[in-house]
Amino acid sequence: MTPAMIDDTTLYAVLAPFAAAVVAPALTRWFKHNAAWPLALVPALIFLHFTGFIEPVSQGERFVASMAWAPSYGVNFSVYVDGLSTLFALLISGIGTFIILYAGGYLKGHPQQGRFFSFLFMFMGAMLGLVLCNNLISLFIFWELTSVTSFLLIGFDHLRAASRRAAIQALVVTGGGGLALLAGFILIISSTGEIEMSVLLASPDIIKDSGLYLPIFLLVLGGAFTKSAQFPFHFWLPNAMEAPTPVSAYLHSATMVKAGVYMLMRTQPLLGGTPEWTTVLPIFGGLTLLVGTILAVRQTDLKLMLAYTTVASLGLLVMLTGTSHEKALEGAVLYLLAHSLFKGALFMVAGTIDHEAGTRDITKLGGLRAAMPITCIAAALAALSMAGLPPFIGFIAKEVLYYGTTGWLELFGLPLTITAVVGNALMLVIAAAVAIKPFYGPKVDTPKHAHEGPVLLFAGPVVLSVLGLGLAVIAHTTGELFVGPTLSSLMGEPTTVELHLWPTYIIGNIPLYLSLVTIGLGIVLFTQIDRLRSLIAGILTAIGWGPDKGFDQFVAGIVGFSGWITRRLQSGKMQTYMILTFIFAGLAVLLPGYLTNSFPAMPKLPEYRFYEWGILLIAVLGLIAVLIAKTRLTAIVSLGVQGFAVALIFMMFGAPDLSFTQFMVETLSVVILALVMTRLNLSPSDHRPLTAALGTGLVAVAVGLGLSLTLLAITQQPFDRQLSDFFTEYSRSIAHGRNIVNVILVDFRGIDTLGEIAVVVLAGLCVLALIRIRTKPDKPAEAADQGATQARPAEAR
Repeated sequence: MTPAMIDDTTLYAVLAPFAAAVVAPALTRWFKHNAAWPLALVPALIFLHFTGFIEPVSQGERFVASMAWAPSYGVNFSVYVDGLSTLFALLISGIGTFIILYAGGYLKGHPQQGRFFSFLFMFMGAMLGLVLCNNLISLFIFWELTSVTSFLLIGFDHLRAASRRAAIQALVVTGGGGLALLAGFILIISSTGEIEMSVLLASPDIIKDSGLYLPIFLLVLGGAFTKSAQFPFHFWLPNAMEAPTPVSAYLHSATMVKAGVYMLMRTQPLLGGTPEWTTVLPIFGGLTLLVGTILAVRQTDLKLMLAYTTVASLGLLVMLTGTSHEKALEGAVLYLLAHSLFKGALFMVAGTIDHEAGTRDITKLGGLRAAMPITCIAAALAALSMAGLPPFIGFIAKEVLYYGTTGWLELFGLPLTITAVVGNALMLVIAAAVAIKPFYGPKVDTPKHAHEGPVLLFAGPVVLSVLGLGLAVIAHTTGELFVGPTLSSLMGEPTTVELHLWPTYIIGNIPLYLSLVTIGLGIVLFTQIDRLRSLIAGILTAIGWGPDKGFDQFVAGIVGFSGWITRRLQSGKMQTYMILTFIFAGLAVLLPGYLTNSFPAMPKLPEYRFYEWGILLIAVLGLIAVLIAKTRLTAIVSLGVQGFAVALIFMMFGAPDLSFTQFMVETLSVVILALVMTRLNLSPSDHRPLTAALGTGLVAVAVGLGLSLTLLAITQQPFDRQLSDFFTEYSRSIAHGRNIVNVILVDFRGIDTLGEIAVVVLAGLCVLALIRIRTKPDKPAEAADQGATQARPAEAR
């Protein structure tokens, strides 16, 4: 089905958060502590706009809208609305509404709250553009913009070294992956000739048949794995918890970290189903699931526990997407929805506990149920969904994904099922720890007097956790409106989904049995959580080195290598700079011809007249004089002979104005250089060892030969008279000048000429500065003191 064209309203919806980012600081100053309410209207209205697509998208319709951006390069600001992009847009704007409200309460009274709102809205707009953009280049721009804006949000508390390190780490890892993604997009465009995602999706085998599938697959994977924190790039996400809790709840649970998963799901019809896809993704996804859950059990900080389980959840999503199996993909979509709800709620709960009790360490928390009853209920509901217990959306997602792993009769079917069971059991352990440890048991004295937070702090957790229950109760509708259309996008064809809250049969229901095993294993592990935490901590201590430390070593190595190469190349000697410049210039003009075997044919030697031989002889004599000159001043004067020979050639071929200009330039150059050489205290001789002379001579010959061959290649091409005819026709009628060369310099390319004049003036000023340098001999100390005494005014003596 061809996508239907829609008006530009959706384009404006993507741009609306950027407009809100501009006015957010002013609104924060005007409304003081109530700025979150009017600001939250922006994502709320965006959410309402995208709810209008739910019904038509569920019926299989797709929509596109486009606005010219850089049409000469084929780059448009265009959107593609289908099930996948609609689901993500609803999550981004819906959860974003409560994040704005939550930030208003969490950062109440903060002097930089307006700046924080501005950064948050910029990220929201970048994320909306990422999931909605149809054009590959504009998609990449928004992709990198999420990295830049997350850098600003993670490093919001920039006075803390830990925040700055976490922000730089996230930017380096995700930004590097973004460059890999750009390379993949360029290969897609060059191999297919298409730049719009909707066109590519209409021909799903176009990349697989292009012959560049493997490099495209690896490059897209590089972008997705770094953004979604897949092992071994998982370390940046937990470190990003240095950001304020609203950032953690939004960027690193429901939006940014899902960008890599979105990219894999979006390209599933294009790249999925191959042996490479169904091998690499399940292996790395399963490994990330286990690593994330194991590291989560080790933690005692609520945010870090949730952060590592986010890493694990992303691994689970990648693992399921990598199967390319319909039921596993259905489980991935369901779990994507469930995770966004319960993890966003739990992050906000963790922030509220920290905000009202003064700590996030579960070993220092307990008995908060009476002091924070609403937060306790929200935490319980969200944790039940995270644990995969009925009657929550997390339970349905777990059941469906088990259907997918057990029904995938490939090599990794059984290992993936075992991995999913172990990972989900450890998820239950963390969910129970987050929901039970802070709120139940004996009351513990906390750094602050714990009490329930304001409505801005508990509105988001309550709504998101209740949604996890409500969407499960209406499971059939959830499947029709959200899961089915999204699954159709992943499969590349219309697909129907039928969800049930309760299993339709018991006997022989393997996914149900696996759920019971998961719950039982999770309960057993939770009862031994302290012992398990100590065991994992001991193993990790014994291992010692990890990717996080490796990142620091990598950065230190890059800095050290940069310093070494800088000391070698930036030695402070002009001679070194000139030699390096000419070496690379010679390579630039010689290597392409050598590698492509496209050197020009050597022309026949023309029959010169006697005066032409004379000009050539003058040039050769000038060159010999430069080479055998005993002093630099003699070499400079001899060098001017070359310029005079060129000026004579210009005159001989009927260009007296160029000849006159060349005579003037050479004369002035010799005079100025001679003047500088005589005024500066430089060695008058220039004797170098034979090896140095041979080396510089080789570089000079290479550059001269390369330029000569380049000019020969140009002159042997057919002459294109388009520019010549244009200037001949319009120099008189437009510029009112008969001298075509002067008209070109002054009118047609007057800005270039102005730039050249500016360069000459700057060079003249530098020469003047060198001339004015004076070397003053040091005075003896006594004489200096005496002179200072004599110069002192009489009043001061």
